[in-house]
Amino acid sequence: MRHPVFVALCLGGMAVLAACGRGTSDAEVQKALKDVNVIDESNLSDIMLTVGDPNEAVTYFTNTLQQNPDRPDLKRGLAKSLVRANRPAEAAKVWASLVNSGQGTNDDRVGYADALIRANDWSQAEAQLNLIPPTHETYERYRLEAMVADSKKQWKKADSFYEIAAGLTTKPASVLNNWGFSKLTRGEYAGAEKLFLEALTHDPTMFTAKNNLVLARGAQRKYDLPVVEMTQKERAELLYTLGLAAVKQGDVKVGRNLLQDAVETHPQYFEAAARSLAALEG
Repeated sequence: MRHPVFVALCLGGMAVLAACGRGTSDAEVQKALKDVNVIDESNLSDIMLTVGDPNEAVTYFTNTLQQNPDRPDLKRGLAKSLVRANRPAEAAKVWASLVNSGQGTNDDRVGYADALIRANDWSQAEAQLNLIPPTHETYERYRLEAMVADSKKQWKKADSFYEIAAGLTTKPASVLNNWGFSKLTRGEYAGAEKLFLEALTHDPTMFTAKNNLVLARGAQRKYDLPVVEMTQKERAELLYTLGLAAVKQGDVKVGRNLLQDAVETHPQYFEAAARSLAALEG
């Protein structure tokens, strides 16, 4: 990980030596060094936005931005880092500063809307999305449009946006899961089941989709586990979810049996399932 920095430093040394050799002014030498520093910062910024600790990234971008207050890339990095650190309200303020500065892009406004949704400011998020031209067709934009439509119970609009978003990404599992959950909350259980299954074809490891799938099936009184990839622990947890769904439907005997299966299947002691089972038997 130190190689890019080392190479940049070598380049910086070569620039200084070359400058001195031909009698270049100090101003030009400083410019050469500044250009090298920008390369270093770019590499470090990428690291901070991907593998770095979110709070360390916030500190890095805050300090660097104080030294370079007019750089939009640093504002962008700070806003993204604040979102990763679960500080969406603060992120929204940084995004607002960027989009109102005249240096922001349509993607920045999408990021602003995302932070507002995370901060539970749905009306402002919708207002920001409405300012984005319709020609800006990206996955993130339509994913947020779908969520806003969902929050307003505009189901046809939401379905349309979810479908567009799913078609604009090579990894649609997350948006398909969100779409399925939307249908689950509407009581469209068969449609929700289909979407959760589709999400799992794209990401077989997504446990949230597996759990939602079991909820959709339980709501239809389908009390057998679906044929999807699962670990022993996941199987126990899905049996537990299905057991609770059965009890909620009034099928108490079925629910009790499923909870018993969950306790016996789990590789460790399954306290939540055992407690629910004891409550039923008590």
